[in-house]
Amino acid sequence: MGLLDGKNALIFGLANDKSIAWGITQAFKREGANIGISYAGEVLERRVKPLAEQVDCKWVEECDITKDEHIAATVEKAAKHFGKIDVLVHSIAYAGRDELSRPFHETSREGFKTALEISAFSLVALSHAFLPIMNSGASIMSMTYHGSVKVAPHYNVMGVAKAALESSTRYLAYDLGPKNIRVNAISAGPIRTLAAAGVGGFRDMYKHFADIAPMRENVTIEDVGNSAVFLASDLSSHITGEIMYVDSGFNIMGVQISEKDEESK
Repeated sequence: MGLLDGKNALIFGLANDKSIAWGITQAFKREGANIGISYAGEVLERRVKPLAEQVDCKWVEECDITKDEHIAATVEKAAKHFGKIDVLVHSIAYAGRDELSRPFHETSREGFKTALEISAFSLVALSHAFLPIMNSGASIMSMTYHGSVKVAPHYNVMGVAKAALESSTRYLAYDLGPKNIRVNAISAGPIRTLAAAGVGGFRDMYKHFADIAPMRENVTIEDVGNSAVFLASDLSSHITGEIMYVDSGFNIMGVQISEKDEESK
């Protein structure tokens, strides 16, 4: 038996086979979940539908999370197909390329609003809309990054958006706790995803991470998927409002000394 046998899980934010959402999808399938996938736009449809077939996903729907009517329609479709939902995964983030390539103080008003709406408010909107069809004991989770609490050069407005996402996680956990619904976030180390490609200096950030993290290893989408299984399962039945770091220990480091520096002592 799998840890998620019989659970209905909806995953928002799958873009391709490098996505963190894909690592989660594969792990959920392995553990017996009934999976539904939502994507954004026709361009992603061509990538997502073949992946959905790989995990025998019968519910694949487009949803523009910036429009309440689209979200409401998606909830209705999910209710017809699944009945009730046990797991809701928010793996959605976006900031314009310009906002990630110039100094933070040059962030545009529209760029700021767009990043916060898509990357943070969408979690609130989805949680609110899906609440009527979520089972008692359900789990909601989102994906964040350490740039929410510490400066990651070039991450800029996305760091601000992730900070808002983490705060939203705690407030949602407070609101939904009496309904026996948990809300948590996974803070993963840098992973080579489609979204990461837009962050200036990501290649250096990726290499620096492995040099500094206590475990001296980068994180994979499979690592995140396994952690997501835990948060989705009954094993985490009394864990809510938490940020789970899946980053080889990078977040604990104060003074950052690389392995090469250690060897040169």
